[in-house]
Amino acid sequence: MSTPQRGNHADVSVLLSLLDLAIVGREETEHQALANSVTLAQEAERLGFRRVWYAEHHNMSAVASSAPAVLIAHVAAHTRHIRLGSGGVMLPNHAPLTIAEQFGMLATLHPGRIDLGVGRAPGTDQVTMRALRRDHRAADTFPQDVLELQGYLNGTSTVAGVAAVPGAGTRVPLYILGSSLFGAQLAAALGLPFGFASHFAPTQLLDAVDIYRREFQPSAHLAAPHVIAALNVIAADTDDDAQQQFEQVKRWRLERFLAGGRSLDDDEYLVYLNSPAGRQVLAMMHYQAVGTGLEVASRLEAFAEHARADEVMVAASSPRLEQRLHTLRLVAAACDLPPLEADTLVP
Repeated sequence: MSTPQRGNHADVSVLLSLLDLAIVGREETEHQALANSVTLAQEAERLGFRRVWYAEHHNMSAVASSAPAVLIAHVAAHTRHIRLGSGGVMLPNHAPLTIAEQFGMLATLHPGRIDLGVGRAPGTDQVTMRALRRDHRAADTFPQDVLELQGYLNGTSTVAGVAAVPGAGTRVPLYILGSSLFGAQLAAALGLPFGFASHFAPTQLLDAVDIYRREFQPSAHLAAPHVIAALNVIAADTDDDAQQQFEQVKRWRLERFLAGGRSLDDDEYLVYLNSPAGRQVLAMMHYQAVGTGLEVASRLEAFAEHARADEVMVAASSPRLEQRLHTLRLVAAACDLPPLEADTLVP
């Protein structure tokens, strides 16, 4: 792969960040996948991406980020100043105090670098929910849990006699994440930044952003709305190469979601591809930017305008690490990202 040169770039003004899904490739171990996450974060830092986030998923053989706080700690120890966070912690799986202590410890060890995005989905299937000892009603108290979590981190605990140690007073920035209208309404009411998971749940993106911006109430944490929207990105030296990688990603997703992880031959792949279930799986990738660096940069700007997003979170979805690294390099060069400063502002 060629080394992209800065200078030949598109006019992209939106903030760019990275969503690392900690992908376990078909011939990779979980150890290698987590080592890849370190390499991706180091490159994102060098290139000027704003932050890297990791999502909590359970019982998924192709995703190694089941414990975001642990992964963040490891990556933070191997980077210098890029912001790191959860995109997100599934709060109903945990006691708010536990998350406040975990992220309070991260913020104490790595001041000014830690974000805490929280969502109310389980991040897994019904059987695994039971294995997590998760009460199916836990999502009903999500707003109250967010306020409790916020109190611990601000040093204004809502539970008498209980403080997060470490954590109290760290004021770790909170982000409400979602794939529906509920998260948008809650983020607006609490005056918090809002992130939408449009890289896999595109349907309600525009309605959610409209509600969030219209109903936003300024708070001590945030004076004006801040929207983060995610999309799938593959950049390559040629459009043909990028499209070939995208075909590999589509095949991998159909194998994962519909074939139980089994490799499909070409005939089977076409059957799944043209089935209603296959079309539904591929519709999850509705928001994607695939092409050369300049083509992707142009689509990122168009997506930000479409989504009314202040920040775009890139989910580099190529099958191999070197392809994902090359995507980041091409995007950074095409967007002419400035070097990342150690005192990067939040949100």
